[in-house]
Amino acid sequence: MGIATKSNEPLPGAIAPESCLVVPGALPSFDNSGNAAEEQAMSMSLPEFLDGWLAAHAGEVIAARRHIHANPRLSRQEHDTADYVAAALAEAGLDPQLIPDGTGLTCDIGTGDRVIAIRADMDALPIHDPKQVPYRSTVPGVTHACGHDAHTAMLMGLGRVLAEIERREGLPGRFRLVFQPSEEQFPSGAPTMIKYGALEDVAAIFAFHCDPQFPAGKIAVRNGPLTAACDVMEVRMSGRGGHTSRPHLTSDLVNAIGRVVVDVPALVNRRLDPRQSVAIVFGAVQAGEAANAIPQEALARATVRVHGHETWDMIPDLVQEVTRSVARASGVECEIDYRRGVPPVVNDRVASAMFAGATAAALGDDAVAEAPMSMGGEDFAYYLEQVPGAMARLGVGRPGERLDIHQGNFDIDETALAHGIRVMTHTVLAAAASPAF
Repeated sequence: MGIATKSNEPLPGAIAPESCLVVPGALPSFDNSGNAAEEQAMSMSLPEFLDGWLAAHAGEVIAARRHIHANPRLSRQEHDTADYVAAALAEAGLDPQLIPDGTGLTCDIGTGDRVIAIRADMDALPIHDPKQVPYRSTVPGVTHACGHDAHTAMLMGLGRVLAEIERREGLPGRFRLVFQPSEEQFPSGAPTMIKYGALEDVAAIFAFHCDPQFPAGKIAVRNGPLTAACDVMEVRMSGRGGHTSRPHLTSDLVNAIGRVVVDVPALVNRRLDPRQSVAIVFGAVQAGEAANAIPQEALARATVRVHGHETWDMIPDLVQEVTRSVARASGVECEIDYRRGVPPVVNDRVASAMFAGATAAALGDDAVAEAPMSMGGEDFAYYLEQVPGAMARLGVGRPGERLDIHQGNFDIDETALAHGIRVMTHTVLAAAASPAF
């Protein structure tokens, strides 16, 4: 997100070695007491036609991803993307429903009172696209540098697969495709989609996020906290400026703002249990222009990232208290604008284990990897605050390349698109058959 730039630090994947129900250490494995229903759901076979469908239509899924990549839209400007998705779903015989502002849509497939939802985000980033590829962005200064084009194309493909299952044999329930705007910018789009009914009757929700730290063919899953909560803090100082030869006659705001930038992160962490993860990082500092003049104003902006709801609940008061104390010790007062961002993504135990089991069943045991906890922010968290579900990392890394998201030259191994559709098909069918949700 714009206020919560994601981070995927490369960590070794933990591979499940034996059964599809033996999952990475950060995930629960099913025991033998009361979990037979989940094990049975995990062992469901994929539709017989799926391999042939993917072989026949993989090129169309890739083409959809490339179209979206070449025509990116920033947050809250996804009207063209939403229209493109809606037209493709309607052509497949489905009934997509745009939200009132036309930047997002939902589409239900099948029948039943209980819904399994799948979410994709559609917005791009204000980053230049330097790639020399046929699908290079046609919008100056805007590109899909986070994989949302892939998320959207895969969900479009999954919708077609579910529609085909419904036509051939009927679906075991109702499924909802959620195409969301504005994941990258705050206020983000998840609350908007929820406002317009995206979670109505939903029993569980699932999503992928592209991750180039894992190669195509790997799906990284984690039980519990996956991403951090992320807030934004702006610190403003004002005071008497003056000549640098007489700092004692001034408020010396450069010194004061420098102490805030250096001391606040360390002091906040000393006030917390060391087992709690908190990262306060200043990304913008503005104070003065001339070397021999102490300015009258100073500004610093930071993100505050934490794992876990308990720490997130108490961190705003602590951070502001420490910041004011440091400023006061430097002889100045400060104004603080502290804005809440997104909550942490906390994957449900059963949902994340179902993701891992479905991956093993769909791609093989070696496809399952352990996702590291990230200090990045992701507004999928808003859905998980209301219903159980899980987000998994979809390996999209290309051989011989070390690219990361939020870089202009970010690109994906497009074979990952078919892997994502295959795994998500298995996951949502298993979820629909499970009494756990």
